[in-house]
Amino acid sequence: MGIENILSVASNLVEEVDHLKRVEEECKVLKEKLFLKQFTPSEQEVFALALDGHSIVEMQDILFQEESTIKNKRRSILQKLNVSSMKEAIDFYKKTTQASTQNFTNYHQEIVQKLIRIS
Repeated sequence: MGIENILSVASNLVEEVDHLKRVEEECKVLKEKLFLKQFTPSEQEVFALALDGHSIVEMQDILFQEESTIKNKRRSILQKLNVSSMKEAIDFYKKTTQASTQNFTNYHQEIVQKLIRIS
């Protein structure tokens, strides 16, 4: 195999890796959006703040809502996800959205290994 051929394969490999990374990121975003679609817009706000680690009191200040309103939205989120705590809800969200990217990462690694064997 000539050096030009090896460089061509390497260039193709770099392009394929870049493409797969973009696809992986797009899939992650879509998976996150799909996950959040099960919530109302106001529940999405509360969940997003919970993901960022905000307490109920902080959510009240940010959303200008009563404690009972925030708690009701959190309760609704927990019911929809069939979990008993916001920590469980966040863990479930992370597990669900990361599962798809892990599949793409595995696929990406398979392609890289195949291309390395070719060169």
